Amino acid sequence: MAKLKVYIKDDQNQVKIPVGVRLLIRRCCQAVLTTEGFGRDTEISVSFVSNNEIRALNRTCRNKDSVTDVLSFPQAEGDKLQINPENGFVVLGDIVISMEMAVKQANMYGHLLEREIAFLTVHSMLHLLGYDHEKSPLEQRLMREKEESVLEKLGFARDTSYVAPGEKD
Repeated sequence: MAKLKVYIKDDQNQVKIPVGVRLLIRRCCQAVLTTEGFGRDTEISVSFVSNNEIRALNRTCRNKDSVTDVLSFPQAEGDKLQINPENGFVVLGDIVISMEMAVKQANMYGHLLEREIAFLTVHSMLHLLGYDHEKSPLEQRLMREKEESVLEKLGFARDTSYVAPGEKD
């Protein structure tokens, strides 16, 4: 089995990180890599940040001056993977999660914070592997199905909808 290194950093002080979240994130990353058949030794970085920080990143990197829940920064350039020369691991990319938004969304959808963090991690991991729900409705549906499949394998079966009130499914 391929090795996985997940570097987790808490760069915010608005939300206390629940016990077990670091392990949960590692499990989510591994589950996505396994489900997608990505059999290479891999490194991933995950950072917890404040709403202010994620808004600044969103503005700088995506020209969107708004708070978002998660950002993904893939390190691959096209089909060319970035390799850490020190250990030969694929440097898949960086995941940045707003803990304030995670709490807000968990409350809004009526589920545990851990499920929201798991969803955001799985969602972002799929972005790191090249999926993009903004390309087309078909790609959005495919990504959502993959997210829910991985979450179900992790014990987070879909018990609520990710469609906000007023949205169409």
